[in-house]
Formats: sequence, structure tokens, C-alpha cells
Amino acid sequence: MKTNFEIDHLTNRTKRIFDIVFASVALVLCLPVLPFIAIAIKLNSVGPIFYKQLRVGRSFPDHVQLFEMIKFRTMVTDAESETGAVWAKKHDSRITSVGRFLRKTRLDELPQFINVIKGEMSLIGPRPERPGFYQKLEMAIPFFTERTYGVSPGITGLAQVNQGYDTSIEDVRNKVCYDHCYSLALSKPSTWLLMDISIILRTIAVVVMGRGQ
Repeated sequence: MKTNFEIDHLTNRTKRIFDIVFASVALVLCLPVLPFIAIAIKLNSVGPIFYKQLRVGRSFPDHVQLFEMIKFRTMVTDAESETGAVWAKKHDSRITSVGRFLRKTRLDELPQFINVIKGEMSLIGPRPERPGFYQKLEMAIPFFTERTYGVSPGITGLAQVNQGYDTSIEDVRNKVCYDHCYSLALSKPSTWLLMDISIILRTIAVVVMGRGQ
């Protein structure tokens, strides 16, 4: 059996081409909507339109990659100035009214297509964790680091469509199994394609039905 960081070469190459093409087309199609989202954010609360946050990317036996993930801002400015890095709760008071809508429809994640084009993320993959949580999760959850061995984190993924946003270590623990299942699907092109089509369809359902958090 292949380990998570030994992805089938053809699958890896095809997946990257698919990421670039899909993300580029998606950005072009979303262009008419982006200004309205930006205006809504500015009218609803004080602060920048976009929010950048350091995340952990692909991991390898001797190091992990870091990158700045970009999203539409959904929380009040300096939301963690007093608490430090904490998970968002289901009815989090830090989330603005516009931000709540963006999270439910996952529209806040549209800017991440830029991360995909840059090669920092994939359309589909494990959720990119924050460095502030990473070491804690690595010590608390067996095989946590291995879930992203050679696998780029994704805007959506098998774990995300099955469980949604993380609010605790227990949520992340439950997601690790899904992440490893996805990595195994990358062992050959046919299983990867079927898995990605299934995740894309389920992600569309989440967006249309507003089941994000």
C-alpha cells in the first residue's frame, strides 16, 4: 500500500491541471459577484474586505509548508486580539451578519481560488490548519500530520462535506479518518476522479442549501 505522500504521479499531475483550470474559470465566472460581496462587507462593519491568515500546507517527513490563506472577512476586526487563536463557535458573536451569510453559503472562500492557482492549495483536500493549533493537534491526534503528506490542503474536501467547520479537537479527530480515506483515493486516477466528482457535487449542495457555518 502506498503512503499518503506517495501519490500516483499521473493523478498528482492531472489533479494540478484540473485545479488551475477550474480555479481560473471559477474566478472569471465569479467576477460579477465579487464587487457586491466587497460592498456588503464594507457597509456592514469596519475593516478590510479580505482577511489573510497563516496556514499549514503540504507536510513532508522533515518539514511542513506554510502559506497565507485569503478569504473574505467574516468577523469583526481584531476578533482574536483578546483571546488569541480560538475556533469559531456555531453562534459566534464575533461573526458579522454579512459574514454569517458568507459562511453559510461558503462564499467567503471564493478568494482561495487565488491560493489554488498559486499552488498553495488544491480545490479538494484536507482542511488547512492554523500553526497555532497544529502542534497541539499533532500531539493529541495519532497520524494527524500524515493526513497531508504530499497532499495539498483544499477549499473543500471529504471531511468538510461530511462534518463542516471545526469547533474542537474532537471535531478534528473525527475528520482525520476522512482525510486519510481521501489520500488513499489518490492512489490511482480512477478512484481520485470518482472521489472528487462526489465531493464537488456535495459541496454544491452545501452552497445551494446554505449548510455552511
